[in-house]
Amino acid sequence: MGTGDCVLGIDIGTTSVKCCLVDVRTKELISSQKKDTYSDVPSELGSEGSKQDVPRILSALQMCVSRLPREGMRKVIRIGVCGQMHGCMLWTQGSGWEKKHDSDRFEIKDVSHLYTWQDSRCTQDFLSSLPVPKSHLAIASGFGCATLLWFSKFKPEKLERYNKAGTIHDFFVCMLCDLDHPVMSVQNAAAWGYLNTAKKEWNNDLLQEAGLPSNLLPKVVDSGEAAGKLSNAWYGIPAGTPVIASLGDLQCSVLPLLSKNSDAVINISTSAQLCFRMPQDFVPADEPPSTPQPVEYFPFFDNSYLAVAASLNGGNVLATFVRTVQQWTLDLGFQVPQSKIWQRILQLGEDAQSESSLIINPTLFGERHMPQENATVTNIDLGNISLGKVTRALCNGVITNIHSMMPRSMLTENEITSIIGGGSALTRNPILHKELENMYKLPVTLDSRGDASYGSALAAINATGV
Repeated sequence: MGTGDCVLGIDIGTTSVKCCLVDVRTKELISSQKKDTYSDVPSELGSEGSKQDVPRILSALQMCVSRLPREGMRKVIRIGVCGQMHGCMLWTQGSGWEKKHDSDRFEIKDVSHLYTWQDSRCTQDFLSSLPVPKSHLAIASGFGCATLLWFSKFKPEKLERYNKAGTIHDFFVCMLCDLDHPVMSVQNAAAWGYLNTAKKEWNNDLLQEAGLPSNLLPKVVDSGEAAGKLSNAWYGIPAGTPVIASLGDLQCSVLPLLSKNSDAVINISTSAQLCFRMPQDFVPADEPPSTPQPVEYFPFFDNSYLAVAASLNGGNVLATFVRTVQQWTLDLGFQVPQSKIWQRILQLGEDAQSESSLIINPTLFGERHMPQENATVTNIDLGNISLGKVTRALCNGVITNIHSMMPRSMLTENEITSIIGGGSALTRNPILHKELENMYKLPVTLDSRGDASYGSALAAINATGV
């Protein structure tokens, strides 16, 4: 790696895409771009389905990349990509994309929608009918293999129409490298379910028995391994530049922050995750626990694992509250922009007089270990239903829910002495920060480097044998 060399990092998130250029030697951020995708598509299943428009997402991403400085792009020596874990999409090899002859853009063609991690079409009855994975990770709705098995049973024509499957970031890497078959890192494969993480092998026998064609599944490789090389020059990046097999956004958001084993990292954006690194000699069980557990163990880097409490309820709960308040004002004949509502509720909630006896369990989206759980509000009285007190109680509820999944005692038992926080919902919301410190009674430091696109760039820099 020479002086001035750069790495491109990309994150394909649930609501936005982001890319950045990072200096290889100093690891400093040179330039970054972000764009909201507005890609949600109404599902025929109503609230049980969660799907997004792939061409819209990747169009937004290519627009972001095109805005990075060409001088830096010409110095890119590796590309790192990460994205929303668990989700899946399908495409037809040979007709999923087309490179425009007169530009750097790719046109997305014969692909399905992206079925996201928030998809809840797989009922408990359906999940119970599936074979028990030969993996330490249980299967849940929104996991790639569960979604594909649902299609196999209820919409087999969907699987017959396409011949490849992967995350949206696997598809993107396939497109950049013009691969015949998708390549998936063990981080994303574990998040799909039915993967033996030690052997990095799918439970092919179980999946085929359940009706999933094995040719659909990507090849699984180590985290940090190259998937291929850039097939054509792209926005100034030379052809032949190595592209790392796409990684999980959780792992990439944690990577820049987890410098010491005594640190835990919390990320609150759309959802929320609290995690810490397990000892290097940790080996997960061969089978999932008999009852769903709130803490799971996901592959990290260098064959290590993260202990993760992954809540489905984070910034999305607060965003739902803001949309509800906005709708109430509309119903009353007023129009208030969401930005104004955010500003006001945070201002009111921070006030010392907003300490609240109201108790909000904010599990609007359920939890993977308790999918039938609904949100509740209790202990309502005449003095605790002001907007400020409700906001404070809601923020407290988000943190209390995470604490119920990974309590302070678990952190102290593993010699965790501090928490590093990141994610858009946490960094923009001082109430969450305060509630986090009050709940865990550990110092909480906010660090803006907890950004998945930056983490994917670091992973590309750290990759060996590329």
